[in-house]
Amino acid sequence: MNLTKNIKKVATEVLLNEARAIENLIQFIDDDFEACVKEIIQLKGRVVITGIGKSAIIANKIVATLNSTGTPSLFMHAADAIHGDLGMIQNEDIVICLSKSGNTPEIKVLVPLVKRRGFKLVALVSNIDSYLAQQADYVLNATIGEEACPNNLAPTTSTTAHLAMGDALAVCLLKLRNFSSEDFAQYHPGGALGKQLYLRVDDVMVRKALPLVAIDTPLKEVIIEISSKRLGAAAVVHADQTLIGIITDGDLRRMLQKGIQMDSSTAGDILTKNPKTIDAGELAVKALQIMQQNSITQLVVLNEKKVVGLIHLHDLLKEGIV
Repeated sequence: MNLTKNIKKVATEVLLNEARAIENLIQFIDDDFEACVKEIIQLKGRVVITGIGKSAIIANKIVATLNSTGTPSLFMHAADAIHGDLGMIQNEDIVICLSKSGNTPEIKVLVPLVKRRGFKLVALVSNIDSYLAQQADYVLNATIGEEACPNNLAPTTSTTAHLAMGDALAVCLLKLRNFSSEDFAQYHPGGALGKQLYLRVDDVMVRKALPLVAIDTPLKEVIIEISSKRLGAAAVVHADQTLIGIITDGDLRRMLQKGIQMDSSTAGDILTKNPKTIDAGELAVKALQIMQQNSITQLVVLNEKKVVGLIHLHDLLKEGIV
């Protein structure tokens, strides 16, 4: 039990340490940060981000975030850069160098090479008195009090602070670019996230062999229509296919509980008027939201007030949207 309490205590202290460090970064959002954002937003080239060790891992994540939000970026390992990869940097690129100390040997070799070729240099550092910070055109200050590591050695709080500062940079650029969810979808076409952003109702709805009945259709025929089409419902429509209502499996069960006579009943006796609907051009994820909010499993799909399809929860599950 004591061991469990100690584990929880240590984990809590780590999170509090890192949370305080991130909150402390607010005071470092200064003129240099603003100038760096403005420099990048006007950039005709790319953002080249470099680092070594744990900083290289954080640099890769920042590159991924920038690329996915409209700012072309690439990663260049600081050690590889001084052995040939410096050629990755092209005219009109800008270089962001990540380093906690700002004084590592590889960085001290790389910085003069970058400056000599005339590239603007941004330092994302936790030591503003370092060699890197002094040589940079812009300094993104990610100073921390101490690492979460009890020996104050393992990069923990410092890497979290660098990551958070990278996120702040990316989101500022995103907003300045008016980067919309539609833009985001173009960069994320795969997986559930991509499908939520681009897949539309028209792409997944059932449009052929729709379960449709007239308001005066005998109840027995309604049941056959629902069963044969296997969507758990039938839309009740006028002759021009405009919607009157819907009959679901649930409506049929409730009809039996009420003792309604099947032989003398029609669709009009048990239909639900003004059912939930969705336009064919809406995002499929909106259909899911409507279903969840109303505890239903299917929606009638309309196009200019006419029934053109049905979309079922199973269709969305099959596409991996949920």
